[in-house]
Amino acid sequence: MFPEYDVIVVGAGHAGNEAAASAATMGSKVLLITMNMQVIGQMSCNPAMGGVAKGQIIREIDALGGLSGIITDKTAIQFRMLNRSKGPAMWSPRSQNDRMRFAEEWRLALEAIPNLDFWQDMVTGILVKDKRAVGVKTSMGLEIRSKAVILTSGTFLNGVIHIGEKRFGGGRTGEKAATGITEQLVELGFEAGRMKTGTPPRLDGRTINYQAMEEQPGDEKPERFSFLDTPLLEKQLSCWITYTNQEVHDILRTGFDKSPMFTGRIQGIGPRYCPSVEDKINRFADKERHQIFIEPEGWKTIEVYVNGFSTSLPEDVQYKAIRKIPGLENVKMFRPGYAIEYDYFPPTQLKLTLETKLIENLYFAGQINGTTGYEEAACQGLMAGINAHLKINEQEPFVLQRHEAYIGVLIDDLINKGTEEPYRMFTSRAEYRLLLRQDNADSRLTKLGYKIGLASEERLQRLKKKEEAVAHLLNDLKQKKVQPEDINGVLETIGTSPIREKTSFYTLLKRPQVSLEQLGKLYKDLGKYLSKYDEKELEQAEIQIKYEDYLIKEQETAQKMKELENYRIREDFNYDLVKALSAEGREKLKKIRPETLGQASRISGVSPADISILMVYMGK
Repeated sequence: MFPEYDVIVVGAGHAGNEAAASAATMGSKVLLITMNMQVIGQMSCNPAMGGVAKGQIIREIDALGGLSGIITDKTAIQFRMLNRSKGPAMWSPRSQNDRMRFAEEWRLALEAIPNLDFWQDMVTGILVKDKRAVGVKTSMGLEIRSKAVILTSGTFLNGVIHIGEKRFGGGRTGEKAATGITEQLVELGFEAGRMKTGTPPRLDGRTINYQAMEEQPGDEKPERFSFLDTPLLEKQLSCWITYTNQEVHDILRTGFDKSPMFTGRIQGIGPRYCPSVEDKINRFADKERHQIFIEPEGWKTIEVYVNGFSTSLPEDVQYKAIRKIPGLENVKMFRPGYAIEYDYFPPTQLKLTLETKLIENLYFAGQINGTTGYEEAACQGLMAGINAHLKINEQEPFVLQRHEAYIGVLIDDLINKGTEEPYRMFTSRAEYRLLLRQDNADSRLTKLGYKIGLASEERLQRLKKKEEAVAHLLNDLKQKKVQPEDINGVLETIGTSPIREKTSFYTLLKRPQVSLEQLGKLYKDLGKYLSKYDEKELEQAEIQIKYEDYLIKEQETAQKMKELENYRIREDFNYDLVKALSAEGREKLKKIRPETLGQASRISGVSPADISILMVYMGK
């Protein structure tokens, strides 16, 4: 019935979709297996993409040739660039999305890839021969063969849903859990753990009093995630802000004795940076209120998402408490919030390609690796799909370094440091964040994506055009000089000191008070010249001028660290022979088995002294 596939992808969430799309686009014959074809690309939690550091990841996926940015743009209902008041390294795009249309667009995009097949079934095990993945077993009793398997099981592995004292199996509300895989992998020698996440109630928007809330509109000039010409938003839906209060907190506390979190029924660790509302009022008892975001779920639906009110308390307690929040006094609930507990596999058991160390050609991506968030899952899926295709075609692996992408930071963190709580990306995790901006993801990654056969020719040509324009503009700004008498009046208007000699616009733009837009408006000749360039080209040039010295310094630091990556460590290296290593360092090195000295230097517990000792030993 089935041919042998190149790659089988298990699970059709954000990770699975990107994995299937990337491997198939690069030329592999791919089978995507999901328990329910109707929920491919489902947004299980909030109807939004991007945010701080997460928006950078979506831009990176897009720059490499992935699909998340395109799907996000096609289904956006609001766009905001967060942190505009801070420096460009902190700017982070975020969108609200139409939940139903998001899943629909994902399915249509996947169906448009010719060598991607679909099958609705539950995978119950991996076919393994000579420590190599050779296919999957399903609940229908089928054995489907492949050269590689990518497991993107989300929250479905032995998933258990908690609402108060109620407890039932499920990978998502209304969907059954996946069984069999964890038990087999543990038998094969993998270490497994439990994690938890949660989701808030969904409300009937017709019963919300928006007048009692603070409106949060989208940007006046909304942008897009993709570097391609995806649709720009012409109209947007607002989100709304309201707050909990002491009465809400008091009602929530009445359910604490039935809370699965506080009674110990939930063993898994939840996300630190997205705590449940009961966790917030317990941990931050001194706070009188907590912010709640009311987010629309789509253009046509009346369903509304309550961001900030994730909970697993009994549904009657949820309902009573939520109706004490300003604007929600008469609200009707569609479904209660719940917590979900699921299996994951500590990611130190993976190589940097996301292939497992124990079983060849078996890859893990997404929440199975202990991450949380659509964006974190999607980028892992993309990288697993790319590397599975490259591996079975005997090509070099594709690994992004920490100075090249947030994706590189995320995977490097997971493999070298592991995680005992759901891992979420932040800008603070990246030491080279000035290099890793959302605006330059195409410059960093599109050529790499094109080289491996994923990013299209169109993407490459668009990038070349942009880079040529920016280079031309920078050169002209260095050449164009202005006399003090022609510009000092303008500089005074802007609030910066006058010049004493003929000065280039390039030099003037290094001043924090001076912007290209201001100079263009106040100095007409320059304004006329700048009108030849689009907004993105002007923005890119200005960032490069203002941050030139910092960027050079970061690039130099990155280059020094990169040199450690050239010291490769043999797979069978015997750390016990290096007597001078610290006990902890030796233990961690033996467990993770880094591929390079650079990777070894980032392992938690391996000291700089350990690296120096290794370097000397390897030099011998």
